[in-house]
Amino acid sequence: MQKLQDYWNERSSQQRLILGAAFLGTFLVIAGFGWMASRPSMTLIYGGLDAAQAGEVIAGIERAGIPYEVRGDSIYVDADQRDRLRMDLAAQGLPAASSTGYELLDGMSGFGTTSQMFDAAYWRAKEGELARTILALPNVQTARVHLAVENGRGYRRDQNGSASVTLTTNGEPISREQASSLRFLISSGVPGMQPERVTVIDSQRGIVAASEDRTGADRAAEMKRNVERILEPHVGIGNAIVELNLDVATETELLTEQRFDPEQRALISTVTEETTDESNSTGTGAVTAASNLPDAEEQPGDTSQSARSENRSQSNYEVSRLTREVQRQPGETRRLTVAVLVNGTPQVDAEGQTVLMPRPEAELETLRELVASAVGFDQTRGDLITVKSLPFATLGESGTLAKPDLLDRLALNDLLRIALIGLFALAAIFAVLRPVLRARAAPQTPMLDNSLPPMPPMMGGLTGTIADDEPSPDNPRIVPIEFPGLDMPALTNADPVARLKEMMKERRDESVKILSGWIDNKESAN
Repeated sequence: MQKLQDYWNERSSQQRLILGAAFLGTFLVIAGFGWMASRPSMTLIYGGLDAAQAGEVIAGIERAGIPYEVRGDSIYVDADQRDRLRMDLAAQGLPAASSTGYELLDGMSGFGTTSQMFDAAYWRAKEGELARTILALPNVQTARVHLAVENGRGYRRDQNGSASVTLTTNGEPISREQASSLRFLISSGVPGMQPERVTVIDSQRGIVAASEDRTGADRAAEMKRNVERILEPHVGIGNAIVELNLDVATETELLTEQRFDPEQRALISTVTEETTDESNSTGTGAVTAASNLPDAEEQPGDTSQSARSENRSQSNYEVSRLTREVQRQPGETRRLTVAVLVNGTPQVDAEGQTVLMPRPEAELETLRELVASAVGFDQTRGDLITVKSLPFATLGESGTLAKPDLLDRLALNDLLRIALIGLFALAAIFAVLRPVLRARAAPQTPMLDNSLPPMPPMMGGLTGTIADDEPSPDNPRIVPIEFPGLDMPALTNADPVARLKEMMKERRDESVKILSGWIDNKESAN
């Protein structure tokens, strides 16, 4: 402490001011680092809540006595307390669901409640219960269900109710399978409702069609993924670009075609008719007087016989006719075109440089067959598939690939802690290793002789005479200097400073020894 006090007393007022400012600045910097590093690491506990839900959650956090921060619609708490706090809030029913269910019916009494009021409360409770069930999906944040059900009473069996479901997700879209499941969920919960009368709406992407109602764009995207998946194992990821255009019918079309072929005939029926006719006739004899007598014998007359036979056949024919009826529903593919661009293969040229060369035609033909099988190629429909191989452009000065580094994955508090630890580590290394390094770097000179006699306080062993007359250009002042113990040659330079420099250059070791003795004597005197 005495040395520090002496050092402080020897400083001037300006030096003391600079030392005080440096000490204060260092103290503030270290205190700031310590404060920022000791702050709790805040992490997200809930985000995207409405005002009512956020207020209830903040009230629960304040009751728990845990520090928190509100950033927009997100709530951040200490990372070490997040999981336990989330369980405590869940035990309190927070954040509470925005929709209410059958508990609405608990507050209704039989007195003063009309049938219309009960129906309205019942369907409102039904909407709330369905919304609660939908919120169980992992990618759904909010859900609203609207039911449009006829309130007619009586013996009507057919009900044409409809429903709509509006969903807000956490970024992951609602899949078609989920939309189809929600349709059956709503239709099963409402008596008499059909699944096709339920509409599922994503607040970010619009109406979500079911798997059987896929549009042409969805089918084209699926076919494109299939082509990329079958090409990437061979050409590599990112080495194949696929573009697919699918022409899909959007209207219902009915085609009826009837053809007559005169060259061909068809036997409809055959009629065969056969006629046979036979007749016999016998004439009487001549009429005489004897023929009129009683018991007279009849005279035989003339006899004739005839027979006739007729056969007739009739065949009925009709000209051949072909009738065809074709009905096309919306979504049928009219024409398909696929364009595939494949990157070249690296090869070494004559100069020893690696260049990209187009792939051979045999390989491209094989790839074309794979693409045709994957998309369902139909030549009679007019489909077209084009597969080409061209070298891709490499990223040069105009573009680089963005790659996250370590700093992007570290939080601010973690960086401050690392900086503070590094600062103290550097200070410790500087304080411990600096004397060792200075001792190693010191020149290997013999120990100085400290047994010199005490130096005078002013000149410290320098003796000489100064000329009494004033110096002039013709008569410069000559100061003879004598070093005890040193055999110095006569110096002819009249300037004492120059003579002293000259002497110290020639007798460096002795000069260092004398100056060290002066310093030691001065410290002993103090």
